[in-house]
Amino acid sequence: MKTFLIILGVLAALVVAGVLFVTGIYNGLVNRGQAVDAQWAQVENVYQRRADLIPNLVATVSGAANFEKTTLTEITEARASVGKVQFNPGTSPTPAQLAEFEKAQGQLGSALSRLLVVAENYPSLKATENFQTLQSQLEGAENRITVERGRFNELARDYNSAIKRVPAVFFAGILGFKDKAYFAAAPGAEKVPQVSFDFGKKEPAKP
Repeated sequence: MKTFLIILGVLAALVVAGVLFVTGIYNGLVNRGQAVDAQWAQVENVYQRRADLIPNLVATVSGAANFEKTTLTEITEARASVGKVQFNPGTSPTPAQLAEFEKAQGQLGSALSRLLVVAENYPSLKATENFQTLQSQLEGAENRITVERGRFNELARDYNSAIKRVPAVFFAGILGFKDKAYFAAAPGAEKVPQVSFDFGKKEPAKP
């Protein structure tokens, strides 16, 4: 009887130790996953900051005589497309959702870049305080986006590494932990961009 109780006690101790061990792994992965989700919220925040600047930018630029109106239309439409991309609140996106998000944000970023290039042909527009302020704020927004995307990728990498390391790899799948998506570099980002400013040309007036 005494031997049985000892064996039973040892088994109980092993079970408790095993539960504590798995609980520790689970809690650690939860913390890492929450960190990724929290950083995703910050990524959304900086992208939203850029989107919030656009109405004022469009209003300022549209007042310039003979400005290329199609550029403003592209920005307005691209901003609307960004707003259609929806995610589950409080969680980072799946790979497919992130790809859709990047595509929409990339179109908006390209439209903004074209607007700023076209604006180079309008000295009177560039000289206005409102435009200079908005341009500066947009540049700051782009820098913040780059920083927050980098932080997101770092946390996602740490989380993805954690669920693949021993011993977590034996429990992560069972406990429902899956890989987090990364931001990818835009195609051609490794190439040096060609920048050309032609101040002699002016966009033709639209009929």
